[in-house]
Amino acid sequence: MTIKPLADRVVIKMVEAEETTKSGIILAGSVKEKPQVAQVVAVGPGGFVDGHEVTMYLKEGDRVLTSKYAGNEVKLDGEEYTIVHQSDILAIVE
Repeated sequence: MTIKPLADRVVIKMVEAEETTKSGIILAGSVKEKPQVAQVVAVGPGGFVDGHEVTMYLKEGDRVLTSKYAGNEVKLDGEEYTIVHQSDILAIVE
């Protein structure tokens, strides 16, 4: 099954947070924050949203930073995805 987002929505998959710090300290599960880096899985076509034209500038495979609690989480075929509006994406990570 595939997810095909509509309008200005983007399907992302969160990238696992690192379990050790740069100094080598291993973090417990309760200490780790929700990851904010994600991989773009699918991008909607854009078009007119609320009377304004939206141009999509993201593409599949981009690594992005998202707002911490943005979007709606969905589970499909055992995989967890988040569907967000393009405006909830803060930056592209290169």
